[in-house]
Amino acid sequence: MIRLGFIGVGWIGRNRMEAMLATGKAQAIAICEPNPEMAQEAGRLAPDARLVGSLEELLALQPDGVVIATPSAMHADQCSRALEAGAAVFCQKPLGRNSAEVEAVLDAARRADRLLGVDLSYRHTAAMRAIREQVRAGALGDIFSADLLVHNAYGPGNAWFWNPALSGGGCVIDLGIHLVDLALWLLDFPEVERASGRALRGGRPPEPHEVEDFATGSIDLATGANIRIACSWNLPAGADAVIRASFYGTQGGAEMRNENGSFFDFTAELFKGRERHTLASPPDQWGGRAAARWVEKLASGERFAGSTAGLLETARALDRLYGRRAPAAQAKAAAFLSV
Repeated sequence: MIRLGFIGVGWIGRNRMEAMLATGKAQAIAICEPNPEMAQEAGRLAPDARLVGSLEELLALQPDGVVIATPSAMHADQCSRALEAGAAVFCQKPLGRNSAEVEAVLDAARRADRLLGVDLSYRHTAAMRAIREQVRAGALGDIFSADLLVHNAYGPGNAWFWNPALSGGGCVIDLGIHLVDLALWLLDFPEVERASGRALRGGRPPEPHEVEDFATGSIDLATGANIRIACSWNLPAGADAVIRASFYGTQGGAEMRNENGSFFDFTAELFKGRERHTLASPPDQWGGRAAARWVEKLASGERFAGSTAGLLETARALDRLYGRRAPAAQAKAAAFLSV
């Protein structure tokens, strides 16, 4: 039974806690959450967990792993401190606000030889897993084009999402990270040669103190493939959400799409000319699957080598989309420019 400490137990943090405890391989020994109502809700899931006031208090209990679901600006520092204390880490995305922060966490995990997981949850949907199997089996041939989008008729409720210093950006780093990650993961993280994009805030270019709520981007890969992405908050999309990932190759195509505006129900299909074949369909309880998988890896003794792959490649691609010529250029977090 592995011993876990949880820092940040809002909705997503509690959901992942529930998935981890449901594996039967983990117990919560500590909860760190400044909001008393959220801490109380989490305490119902883990009544024996100790409520602590800081990460230092949590780490003093020597947990086997630390689960982090705090505002993005805290992720890199909290991850590094937990890893340096000898704990494995599971963190909400993004791991860092830019590739420099991501690289620092990866270096800390490598030095400590501890397992590092990031909640890139769409990789774990049955729909995307089915498409990846088809790609690896050669059913699509050589992929030369991909279109991915996620439009959200809602926007984040917490104020820190709208502050570039705290979030690292807007809908791109919040939603677009999933699109870039999915495309690169599906293709085994090929080299990115070029990236360009455009962002808007309320239909106009964002001011330096603002983050984008709508963005499009294009990524050219060394394989010759082109990836196009689009993402948004508060878009009048005609549904709660529009989510789609389409891939086209020399022998066929494949697509994952959400059903009836759902954030959770996905269908995957294989395309051959004018024909289509269903690969996966709802229901699929995928939300906590990445968290549960991390617990299973940790319980089996996996260390740094078993960590989430491709984190730095995706972070560097996002830097290029955001126009960050130097990864640490935080002032450009809201400027989505061509590179």
